[in-house]
Amino acid sequence: MSNGRFPIQTVNAISPVGLQRLDRDIFDLGTDIAEPRGILVRSADLHDRPVPQSLYAVARAGAGTNNIPVDKLAALGIPVFNTPGANANAVKELVIAGMLLAARSLYHAADYTRNLVAEQGLSGQALNEQVEAGKKQFAGFELPGKTLGVIGLGSIGVLVANAAQSLGMKVLGYDPAVTIKNAWQLSPNVEQVESVEELFARSELITLHVPLIDSTRGLVNTERIASMPRGAVVLNFARGGVVDETAVLQALDSGHLHAYVNDFPTEAGAVHSRVITLPHLGASTGEAEDNCAVMAVDQLQDFLLNGNIRNAVNYPEVIMARTPGTTRLGIFNANKPNMIGQITAVLAEAGLNVAEFTNKSRGDYAYTLVDVEGEVRDELKEQILAIDGVIRARKL
Repeated sequence: MSNGRFPIQTVNAISPVGLQRLDRDIFDLGTDIAEPRGILVRSADLHDRPVPQSLYAVARAGAGTNNIPVDKLAALGIPVFNTPGANANAVKELVIAGMLLAARSLYHAADYTRNLVAEQGLSGQALNEQVEAGKKQFAGFELPGKTLGVIGLGSIGVLVANAAQSLGMKVLGYDPAVTIKNAWQLSPNVEQVESVEELFARSELITLHVPLIDSTRGLVNTERIASMPRGAVVLNFARGGVVDETAVLQALDSGHLHAYVNDFPTEAGAVHSRVITLPHLGASTGEAEDNCAVMAVDQLQDFLLNGNIRNAVNYPEVIMARTPGTTRLGIFNANKPNMIGQITAVLAEAGLNVAEFTNKSRGDYAYTLVDVEGEVRDELKEQILAIDGVIRARKL
């Protein structure tokens, strides 16, 4: 930062509803900033981009962070923020729409009707007769009484489960790491099962709301599909890789699955008669883009100005109110023994009184916020950085 300003690079087009929340007396915005303190991104791939030494944080206006080198940035003391829940309603509505599309074969029925006119040139009585003759092939089923299995009870999964339950469906949920907050928001009529295998075996429709990591890749596979009732439906608005598409297409061809609805087009899936594949529409609403931008901007701004970390995917959540009349230090370090003791020892040797202090860890890394009374000289930062295990230190 120079002259007390924070340059922010916008890699993608970010909703102005979010950008207008930045104080332009403090923040500079641009797409071609060479030495940014923060980066705002949506879907652009950052993996092959060099990491500027000036960079303090990356904020993703969306939930997934597969396009960001999260681990690499963590090792450099750079938190990566995402926006869980900001697009949850948009995805929830798409999932409900997907269930209705599959249950009533609406996509293919509409395509059939369009072709009667556009391709066959039918009209009048001939069109009416062909419509009546062909509609039987699109007979579907109703959702009330059907069992929906929801894998992943985060912000989106909870909304989907509650909405499906209100439609009269029986809902099963599976998430071994469901948070207390999300558990409280989940309808008490949603049954949480003990294993993903139980959920597959009991569900007539499955919807996925999990990140793409090693443990979820190919989560929907041949064995689990086979355990589902005949005529089941799989919906995937999470990530393409959580479904073994070859296994799904084989189950569709055999008639074991009724339909596969997804948001991740492939050459094979896009042309299959029992697949409804959409062009990655999950968060493609104006409201969701605004919500994501607001949340990403607020988190980035709070970190740059106050050192607070909210919704980082590679560092713990650390939030501490500023203590009046103090200087704040933000310290990133490896999660190893005696780090707190060494940091506080340096502060004590400098004659600085600690007014407030908090430290939390997550995996291999930890983060400390400390408000100190007294003058913080530049050499103090160098002394802290000299501690074995300290990655980065900031004076705010």
